Parts: sequence; C-alpha cells; structure tokens
Amino acid sequence: MERKSAMLIIAVFAVCGVAVLFQEVASAPADDYPYRNVSLSWDVRVEDIVKRLTVEEMQMQMALGGPDGPAPAIPRLGIGAYQWGSECLRGDAQAPGFATAFPQALGLAATFDYDLIYRVAEAISVEVRGKHNDFVKEKNFVWHTSASCFSPLINIMRDARWGRNQETYGEDPYLSGSLGTAYIKGLQGTHLRYVRASGCCKHMNVHGGPEDIPVSRFSFNAIVSEEDWRMTHLPAFKTCVDAGTLGLMCSYNRINGVPACANKKLLTDIARNEWGFRGYFTSDEGAVENIILWHKYFNNSLDTAVACANAGCDIEIAGDLNVLPHPVYFSLVEAVKQGRVTEATLRERVRPLFYTRMRLGEFDPPEMNPYSKLTSAVVETPAHKALAVEAAMKSFVLLKNDGGLPVTGFGTIGVVGPFGNTTKIFGDYSPVIPDENKSTVLQALTPLASKVQFAEGCDEVNDKCAKYDSQSVIKAVTNTDANFVILGTGIIYEAEFFDRPDMDLPGHQKQLLQDVLAHSGGKPTYLLLFNAGPLNITFAHQEPSVVAILECFFPAQAAAEAIRHVLLNDVPGAVPSGRLPFTWPLLASQLPPMVDYSMKRRTYRYFEGEPLYPFGYGLSYTTFEYSNLTHSQSITAGESLSLSFHLKNSGKVDADEVVQVYIGWRDTSLPAPKIQLARFTRVTIEAGQQVIVKLEVEAKIMGLWINDGWFIKPGMMDVFVGGQQPNQKRMAGSNVLSSSFTITDMKYLGRY
Repeated sequence: MERKSAMLIIAVFAVCGVAVLFQEVASAPADDYPYRNVSLSWDVRVEDIVKRLTVEEMQMQMALGGPDGPAPAIPRLGIGAYQWGSECLRGDAQAPGFATAFPQALGLAATFDYDLIYRVAEAISVEVRGKHNDFVKEKNFVWHTSASCFSPLINIMRDARWGRNQETYGEDPYLSGSLGTAYIKGLQGTHLRYVRASGCCKHMNVHGGPEDIPVSRFSFNAIVSEEDWRMTHLPAFKTCVDAGTLGLMCSYNRINGVPACANKKLLTDIARNEWGFRGYFTSDEGAVENIILWHKYFNNSLDTAVACANAGCDIEIAGDLNVLPHPVYFSLVEAVKQGRVTEATLRERVRPLFYTRMRLGEFDPPEMNPYSKLTSAVVETPAHKALAVEAAMKSFVLLKNDGGLPVTGFGTIGVVGPFGNTTKIFGDYSPVIPDENKSTVLQALTPLASKVQFAEGCDEVNDKCAKYDSQSVIKAVTNTDANFVILGTGIIYEAEFFDRPDMDLPGHQKQLLQDVLAHSGGKPTYLLLFNAGPLNITFAHQEPSVVAILECFFPAQAAAEAIRHVLLNDVPGAVPSGRLPFTWPLLASQLPPMVDYSMKRRTYRYFEGEPLYPFGYGLSYTTFEYSNLTHSQSITAGESLSLSFHLKNSGKVDADEVVQVYIGWRDTSLPAPKIQLARFTRVTIEAGQQVIVKLEVEAKIMGLWINDGWFIKPGMMDVFVGGQQPNQKRMAGSNVLSSSFTITDMKYLGRY
C-alpha cells in the first residue's frame, strides 16, 4: 500500500448535495432499529442497515476510507464513523503510539511454523484492537487507527530483486497459503461471535514486481497464462478465503490488460462466484485513481467508478488527491443516475462493509464483546516481547557452518560492517517501539568477548555504502581471535517503491568483506546478513576462513537477544532451525527478466540449474535421521495420502527439525511443477530421541489446472520426506526418504 500521513478530518462535506458530518457517534438514537437487535442473524441485521441507505450514503461509505477517511457517520441511523485500514504485517505499523515489532514477514516464513505465525498474529491483533478501542474513545480517526488490518501480504516471491520480497511468505503457494491461514485465524480470533481484528489478504493478483525497475508498478501490465495464474498466483488467496478472511485487496497492476480493481473476472467471477468469498474488496491506496493516471485505461472518474463498482471493488482507498479533485467513487451517484450502476449493485458493495463492522462488535452492547475491554495497555507486554525473541530465533537460517557455531566466547573480536551498530534492522512496515527496546548486533556480540574492535566501514543507511573507509576495517580485524562481518540491504535498498537492480551486495560491502578476509590472518570470520532478497555471496560460501553464514532477515526489536542466544545456544530453542522460504540463485543469469510473468525458471517449482541454496534449506547444530516411511501404495483420486515415518535427532543437542514433504508427477506431459511442497511441520526432539511422525498430504495439493478446471489425474506419483528438498547438491544435516504411490481414477475438483 502506498503510504502517506493522514489528518483527522472534522468537517462538513457537501457532496452531490448531501452534507456529511464526520463524528464518532451518531446523534440520533437507534435502539429500535432491527440492526441493533442482537437476537437476529448477522445477515438480517446487515440487510436492515443496507436497505435504509440512500445512494448518496452508499457512495460515501465506499469512497472514504484510508487517508481521506473515515467512512462518515450516518446520524439518522445512529451509525458512527469508521476508519478502514491498519498495517498489521508484523505489528501495528504506522499507527499512533508504540507496538511490538515482530520479525519481518519473510523471516517469519522461514520459521515454517504455523503455530508461531498464529501466535504472532494473535499478539498483533490484541495490540491493534486495544489501541483501536482507545482511538475511538479519543475520537481519533486518522488512518491506521482501524480494527481492520490490511494484512497479510501473500503474493509470491517470484523474483529475487523485487523490493517487497521482505513482506511476503516466500515463493511457494502452499507455504504462503498455510502461513496466511495461520495469520488470518490468529488475527481474527476464535470467538464464536466476534472478530478481534479483521484480516485482508493482499495484493490480488499477479503482483510480485516490478516496483520501479524497469517500469512502474502503477502502470505495469502483468501478462500471465491461465495455468500460471491458477496454479501459482491464486492458490494462496483461495486458501485465505477458506480461512475466513473478511477482506481482500486488489492490486495496482493490470492483469492481461485489465486493471485489477476493475477486473470482474478476478473480483467477482473467481473470488465471489468460484470461491464463495463474502467479504469486501478494497483497492490498494490510489489503485483506482491509477486506472486513469497511470494505466490510461479510462480518462475520467465516471467511467472508472462504473467499471470498478460493477467489477466488485467495495472500497476505494484514495491516493494522491493533489492530481484528482476528489475520490473516483464520488462519481457513483452520477453513475446511478445514468443507469450505469444499479442501486442493487451499490447495496451489494456496502453489504460486506457493514457485515465486517458487525462482526467487530460495533453495533452490539460493549459488555457482550470481550475484545471491547482491550486497551493500549496490552502493547509491548513481557509476553509479546518474549514472543518476538522466540520468533526471531526461529527465523534465522544457518547457511554455512564449518564448525564455527555455536561459540563459547572469545578474547578479542572484530565487528565490522554497516549493520553492526545500527537499529535499522527492522525492515519495512515496522511498528514504532520505545528507544529502550531497540537493539543492535554490536550489543549482541559485545558480551561474547573480552575486547571488541568495531568499525562501520561505510554508511549503509545514508549513502548505500558509497563511501568506504578501508583502513578502519583493516584496523578492527587485526590481532583478533575472530571477526564478525555484518552486511545486508535495509529499506533504502529494497522495499516498497524500489527494486534492486541486481543481486550484488550494496556499494562497497563486497570490498569490505574481501578486506577482512585479506587482513585477518586466516582467523575465523562469521558473516551475518540482514536482507530479504538473496545476495551474491558465492565467494563467501567458498572461502574456507568464512566458518559460518547466518541469514537473519530483519529481526526487528529482538535482534540482539535472539542473535546472542543463537550464537551461544544458551537457551532452549536457540539451535538454528529456520529454512529458506525461497530459492537463492547461484548466478544472476538464472533470473528471467523482472517483467516476464511466465513461471518458467522461477522458484524451486520450475527452477533450472543449481541454486546456491535451495528452497527449504537450512543447517542445524545437530543432525536428523529419517527412516521407516510407510504409506498406501495406491489411493483413489480425491483421497489424502497418509504418511508415517521415524525421525531421530542423531546429534548431541536438543533441537527443532522442519519436516518437509514434497510430491512430484511422473507423467511429464502434465502441466505440473517439477516438484511441490505438500506438507510441513516442526518437531522438537531431544538429543538421541526418536519419534514417530504422522502426516497427511491433502488431495487438493495433487490437483492440476488443466484446460478449464482443477483435476486430479491418475498415474504414478513420487513422494519425498526429509528436512530439505530431494536431489540437492547442497545438503542439510538430514537425509531424504523417497517413495511412490499410484492415483487411480480421475477426479474433477471444480474451478476453485
């Protein structure tokens, strides 16, 4: 979402001859309206509101959310104002006040931990709802004060250079959908009647770069085959709908020539008719205006409003009104007058908006809703801080370890690099936290040695390492017992609005590392990385004196504590257990052009050649042995596959193992990926212990989009069980079991 500051609007707007007052509560009593009757069903209550709205009132509810909001009060019906949209990606970002900053989403994805994502989302929603309740009491309706989150982001990480990779759950549709499900369920809560905070999966669809290289995201037209659309870009969103999300967000781009927010095939035919989605569609910020300003698809607000409303877009989040005089949806009244949008259509558009507000408890007595009791006091509780540390520790991926980790302590260490002593390791869309809760890598490393020699070397935050002080680096790594090199990207190099031009380390960072290796006398070098998209570090992996490489992503407020624990392995859960949620290419030449939306050569499912690190890869301080895999040799199409196997921690430390199950299709004539993650789970195993693990591969993961629907085809299938992908040259500390089974018959699964 494009971001800008917002100001609370307390004003009277005369729009289409209707005066609208923004206020917290309505001025007219409404106890006798049926929508206040808690004994009635949600649908009956929502319908009672919707049928009473005038065309002018519906226009305002659809047009004013986000920075130009809130959606105004309707005093005659006793309905208060409501602000749409908070950023809740990994904490209550951009809202006034503080909030716990959990690791960035890509790091959370590296945990491969459904339960953890659920608990993180639960903690986020508690803070979001508590702050929202206070905002309403304070009559504060600025943007990002909402109980409706515009999160999670579940687009596929299809290109290593995309600026927003850090916000995703990685490159795999199944993993993204599973973790998105955990997020939605944790965020919205388990109460049988009320939702704690509503979710909104974004950005729908075929949206994964570019931001700005080689063209702007605001005008980009994603050309995608039906097969790639259905099998790669849509599945995570279908899973999100199945999880019960109350919202979806349409994206900036066009899809095969049609803007996403005016795309009836996407918003209505697929999401609502095929999937049964009953929630609301919101535009990304400015996406509706961009249909005019960037796509040049229409040249006026009336035509654009007609197209978007009829396609199924319920809310316009207006963007830059310095160009257009008012939101595009301010033309809806005129559209109805001209007969181009029906009143019935507008009532369909506002219905899910009021359903969402109903489920949040807005129209029920507060004493009925346990979430109405939450306040800002729930922010940054000890439990949430501890959860942030747990999440960060589980997110780190150990890429190389030649006996360098864990450590026990040193005499003198050198700590060098632009990310060594900065708190700018939060990533994009981070909540604001108190200064005392911020930490640096240097703080993590200082207790590990009697003496620390530090040099930044270059300023990544302000000049992208363009100015480099080699002498300070050389001095810091001279006469040491070991050296820690802290490199990465940060939000000035990869984030929303801008892509990376390549996979190179920014500025002089490569030279910095080379200077360390050349002047440290062969002493052990530890490389810690803070980035999202993969970097060109092949030379570092091949260098013998680089004894360990730890991918930390953007761990946010828990950075120092989590890093120290993982390096020392001094608390339970500190053994590295993260796994890469993306393919780390060996060469930049393995990347297709950013604007090419064919999945050929993209992600582990269609990758060609050998990567530096494969999807699902990550080392541990221990080793694991898989054995005794059993399953049915034959299943009927539509049946799940039950697996049972033994898993042993064959090392000397207690640790978590991320079990990964992959399937493959023997029939190469089918439009199938080379291999597909089909199940994953985390298992905590004590040293020397063996456990029996039982998992099921759901039937739908065996389905393929063929012609015009999903089918499970008969034939031979391969199944692989282990701690990594099968058939990889880069091996983790576990084996992979392989077997096969036969699917009999054929089953049509529909057009989901």
